[in-house]
Amino acid sequence: MKNLILAAAFLFSANYAVGQQDLFCGINNTTFSAGEQFSVKIYYNLGSIYVSAGEAVFTTTMVTIGNRRAYHVVGQGRTFSAYNWIFKVRDNYETYIDSANLLPIEFIRNVNEGGFHFNNFVTFDHDAGTARSAKGVFRVPKCVQDVLSTIYYARNIDFDRYKPGDKIPFDLFLDDQVYNIYIRYLGKEEVQTRFGKFHAIKFKPLLIRGTIFKGGEQMTVWVSDDRNHIPLRVDSPISVGSIKADLDSYSNLRYPFSSMISKR
Repeated sequence: MKNLILAAAFLFSANYAVGQQDLFCGINNTTFSAGEQFSVKIYYNLGSIYVSAGEAVFTTTMVTIGNRRAYHVVGQGRTFSAYNWIFKVRDNYETYIDSANLLPIEFIRNVNEGGFHFNNFVTFDHDAGTARSAKGVFRVPKCVQDVLSTIYYARNIDFDRYKPGDKIPFDLFLDDQVYNIYIRYLGKEEVQTRFGKFHAIKFKPLLIRGTIFKGGEQMTVWVSDDRNHIPLRVDSPISVGSIKADLDSYSNLRYPFSSMISKR
């Protein structure tokens, strides 16, 4: 679930001007607040039908790290027990995001994906341009994000500044490596999900090849076309078959859920 937690909403090649990257340095949070929670249900394609195979839950609280106020975001993903034979997932991701500039302070990854176990703890020093893990200290670029903070950072993108086909670049630190990645904005449309019908913003993340997802622009993501930018649907091929992840529940959104046209 490296890329599902990452893009149950959104991951985002290099060769972009520094000025374009700087547009996303130290932006203010205008989309979410402490207390927000939402979950997505994951459906696996078995031939001609999709079956409910797992879920991912995201929660946000406010804490203090040193002298900084930070959002503590937890993303937990799991397959339901009846479908563990296909690919068992028990993932826990945590990030502490500086509330002043939306940059990660600490990142925790504890995953079990198909028998592959991995634990990682990373601390970021953005002034020094470094990230520290158990394997050493690594140089990182300005405004680098971790796999979970990326979701919340990207929710603050002003998509009205872009036209369909534009690429929006990010730098991601994952597994002791820096990835220069992007999302490709596709425009706006109505989307019908298992939760309801919505006005939505649509884009394709550039995914890092992992244990479940293929690399490239094969995943499509829809987020609400309102001030919350909450994930509504993720649609992607995986190593065997394909999945959909639809919004299943939400609470304590910062703004009214005005993008909803109708609820099922």
